[in-house]
Amino acid sequence: MELGGEAPDLGRPPLEQEAIEALRQSVGALLAGYGWYLLLACVAGYLLLQKLAEKTRAQRRDRARAAGAPLEPDVVVRRQEALAAARFRMQEQLNEQAEKFKEKQRQLEEEKRRQKVAVWESMQEGKSYRGNLKRNQQEIESAASASSTVPKPKPNKKPLRGGSYNPLSGEGGGTCAWRPGRRGGPSSSG
Repeated sequence: MELGGEAPDLGRPPLEQEAIEALRQSVGALLAGYGWYLLLACVAGYLLLQKLAEKTRAQRRDRARAAGAPLEPDVVVRRQEALAAARFRMQEQLNEQAEKFKEKQRQLEEEKRRQKVAVWESMQEGKSYRGNLKRNQQEIESAASASSTVPKPKPNKKPLRGGSYNPLSGEGGGTCAWRPGRRGGPSSSG
């Protein structure tokens, strides 16, 4: 062996030995210049492949569980029973609310009927029914304010002007109606 660093002749032709030597030098120069970058790229590629392989294994397991493992009948039955019980409770609550509302409506109708009968009787006896009517309306309003489901009746207000008022017609005006100026020029006395 020679100390010059050359490999011993293994019976190869000189052309092939030159090609191998050129390849070795180019690879050596590449590793000398970019060796650390190549090493980091290889490590990053390895870690990326490991991560992708782990994800694909997890997806295969999930698919196998979803497709291959049917739900247990006991679990399904318990869920359906719980759902039916919840629906039944909700329906009962709704029915109770409807009954309360009907009862309130019936009481209000009965009160209105009593008031109408009282007004009719007072009219038959010749008494004034306007005072009774106002008092009864106040009682209705207080009862309506107590129950939140019945809307409040709007009070009857008198309109500000009569129904025949039309500002464009020129009729029905007061002292503030527009009047055209006098014809003619400046006033001259004489």
